[in-house]
Amino acid sequence: MSASRSTLSRDEIVAGITNLLGSDAVVTDEHELQLASVDRFKKYQAVHGIFDGPFPSVIAYPRNTADVAAVLQFANANLVNVVPRTGRTGTEGGLETAVEDTIVLDGSRMNSIIEVNETDMLVTVQCGVSLEHLENQLRKQGLTTGHSPQSKPLAQYGGLVATRSIGQFSTLYGAIEDMVSGLEAVFPDGTVTRVKSVPRRAAGPDIRHVIIGNEGALCFITEVTIKVFPYRPENTRFFGFLMDDFDEGVAAIRELVTAGYRPSVCRVYSPEDANQHFAHFSAGKNVVIFTAEGPKPLVAATSQAITETFANRAHESVDSSLIEAWFANLNWGQDKIDAEKVTMLQNAHLGYTTEVSINWSGVGELYRAVMDRIRTEFPRAHDLTMLGAHSSHSYQTGTNLYFVYDYNIDCDPREEIDRYHIPLNAIIVEESLRLGGSMVHHHGIGKYRAPWTREEHGSAYALIEHLKNTFDPNGVMNAGTIIPLEA
Repeated sequence: MSASRSTLSRDEIVAGITNLLGSDAVVTDEHELQLASVDRFKKYQAVHGIFDGPFPSVIAYPRNTADVAAVLQFANANLVNVVPRTGRTGTEGGLETAVEDTIVLDGSRMNSIIEVNETDMLVTVQCGVSLEHLENQLRKQGLTTGHSPQSKPLAQYGGLVATRSIGQFSTLYGAIEDMVSGLEAVFPDGTVTRVKSVPRRAAGPDIRHVIIGNEGALCFITEVTIKVFPYRPENTRFFGFLMDDFDEGVAAIRELVTAGYRPSVCRVYSPEDANQHFAHFSAGKNVVIFTAEGPKPLVAATSQAITETFANRAHESVDSSLIEAWFANLNWGQDKIDAEKVTMLQNAHLGYTTEVSINWSGVGELYRAVMDRIRTEFPRAHDLTMLGAHSSHSYQTGTNLYFVYDYNIDCDPREEIDRYHIPLNAIIVEESLRLGGSMVHHHGIGKYRAPWTREEHGSAYALIEHLKNTFDPNGVMNAGTIIPLEA
């Protein structure tokens, strides 16, 4: 698809948005525009102050749905590209501005908790509400969202829903698409759409999913209604096991999940990946961890099943307090991002991840294919300091694989993406698709997995194109995301 091409100058775009929202809702500072031109896919370049553009013309901060509609109508009428964002934790280039003089539409100031309904077990929030803030408020009332991605300290609800986010406790609570009951969104012509919140309905296709996961390529999410759950931390139990074989760890998780047990967390780490998290006890083994939570009888039954499953399989058990302590420090806030920046600058070293999914029957083959191909085909394999994987989200039919790779950078910072990250990402995506899996489990397609969107969807790709052509016929929404730009 071609990007929209506006005839307005940068000054005219800024003037138009300022007229709509007021000067206090508009940012044109050059450094802020540079930062807004990328997301964490280009974190190494950004920490070195390398920003090659294209650059946005303005960052606009709407205060309400009407403001969002006004900005999108202006952009649509004048063919100005718009990149929606809330939270700014994107990792796949979805927040990158692929078109010069883009409007970055930031919903972070739309941050009101609209209603907590303890009877219906629902909470309604604006798109800019912080996940951590909402969770803290709910816990005071004995409730929880059940949603806890590592980006929890920074993530906001618009971005969580737009990228089909998932959290660490997904095996029990589900992913964001399982939690969203209703929502509101604005399409590029200014149309405001509300999908009402009901327990279930059979009134045609589930139209929530036109909006959930659209990555800002179709519309801007302004409001979300999600399920909430009782919060019972006093019942939570933690488990850890050392395993000699990665496939055996996966098989044990499969046995538990397909039998109907739902530990909130079930993960298996390869020895390499385990070493960076659990070096004080992993001893070069695969590490499997669980948490069980909920009502006491449910926790007791789940705990018993976990213990029995691993009684004859595990090399040894791990002290549960070590697993509990690890979880307490798992999430990524600004402090860890700042520390990572220091490491990147001082050591020319960083790590990335690529997450995919596959049915149970293909997990072992995919794991070995990726590991072997990177070790033998990646031209800079000698710069890798760690290559590993873990499974962290499991289902009745399969699981995800989170490939993790760290490397020393032996090139100009501007070349890091092309020499390291893109080819490593490509191997993982290609092997997943070759073996019948999905090229992305929860980070979104963004702009850097868009070249494989057609292969991912096969004959269903036409549905993606029809959605784009119908809801964004002028191509003003997040050009290059999900559907690649034409050369």
